Amino acid sequence: MKLLIRKGRIIDPVTGIGGQMDVLIEDGILSLIASEIREPDAEPLDASGLMVCAGLVDMHVHLRDPGFTHKEDLISGANAAAKGGFTSIACMPNTRPTLDSPERILELKTRAAQIDQVQIYPIASVSYGQLGIEMTQADALRQAGAVALSDDGMPISSANLMRDALIRAKAAGLPILSHCEDASMVEGRAVNEGRISRRLGIPGRPAIAEEIMVMRDTMLAAETGSSVHICHVSTRGSVEIIRSAKKQGIPVTCETCPQYFTLTEEDILTHGTLAKVNPPLRTPDDIQAIIEGLQDDTIDVIATDHAPHAAEEKALPLQNAPSGISGLETALGVTLTALYHTGKLSLSHILQKMTINPSVILGIPKGRLAIGAPGDLTLFHPSERWQVNPNEFVSKGKNTPFRDKTLMGCVKYTILGGKIVYKFTSRE
Repeated sequence: MKLLIRKGRIIDPVTGIGGQMDVLIEDGILSLIASEIREPDAEPLDASGLMVCAGLVDMHVHLRDPGFTHKEDLISGANAAAKGGFTSIACMPNTRPTLDSPERILELKTRAAQIDQVQIYPIASVSYGQLGIEMTQADALRQAGAVALSDDGMPISSANLMRDALIRAKAAGLPILSHCEDASMVEGRAVNEGRISRRLGIPGRPAIAEEIMVMRDTMLAAETGSSVHICHVSTRGSVEIIRSAKKQGIPVTCETCPQYFTLTEEDILTHGTLAKVNPPLRTPDDIQAIIEGLQDDTIDVIATDHAPHAAEEKALPLQNAPSGISGLETALGVTLTALYHTGKLSLSHILQKMTINPSVILGIPKGRLAIGAPGDLTLFHPSERWQVNPNEFVSKGKNTPFRDKTLMGCVKYTILGGKIVYKFTSRE
């Protein structure tokens, strides 16, 4: 099976390849990149006017399967990923039952192998049941196919447990993805502590609750020599702590999400529970710090933290509704609109954070546009305008604060292993 992508504009932050070129994929592998390829036996795909990059990689997705399939399942999540331009995603373990044993990891991998739209990589929990009491078996989970460990959604309160987990994870060759919040300071609190929480008359989630745990985990990484990845960074203080840690050579990486460089706590007033996320939306100063962290590579990755919920759940009162945004289908458009079209980051820099960087952190063979690499590609028009309509989402989760927002940057094709798994059709 051969696919010939013709006249696309190649962009690859790893090799620096750029310009209009043809790409040939044979039997699922990139076999040739050249200015003009003649291959009459290949299926042609005209990519004139489109950017061609390695398939996007999202290292932080909640697929809700098993246990919460009214929110999302493997198939609907895979379809949403493909529509968003993602060819590889890593799913968090906060399912029912929790992904905390080799048997459950193997079961998920077996089911995921039947899905053609996206490559799904499982993340196992750090502790059994994500209870923060007893550690899981890191080495056995790695052998079963887990690419990382995380109790995301349930911060690990015990510093002793986190320290021991880092030591074991290092021995197993796995990173730990840490949700950094002091649970005692944020439980039951829906929005950032500040002007909006005071206006609403409800207790807020203070920035220091995140920053304390970021500091703790970077210190533990320094002491153990183990890699830690900080999830969904949202505050200036967190960026500054991580920047300092990296300068000291501490093995820490981190991610942020599109909502943290585009939305503020003010959006709670207009979007209500659709803008309720965990950690919460912060202030304009925090947004500026996040952007600076992306620019100087303090922040390595742009992830979605895709967190779909049923409409009736998000319809609950602010303090009772679950946190999260359905982010797979809007991530590239929001990012290009906010960062590329404003001149804050180049296309190559953005793609570095959405392809190769998450691949390296997870240790998966993705994110490269090179001969011999997997034939996973994303083709997008960087300037095409479109309006977000959650009714058109293929994810079960329609929960987005970007509803009706006009974005610039539209995914046209998603290709996995040389097979077209998503093709844009005109919106009504």
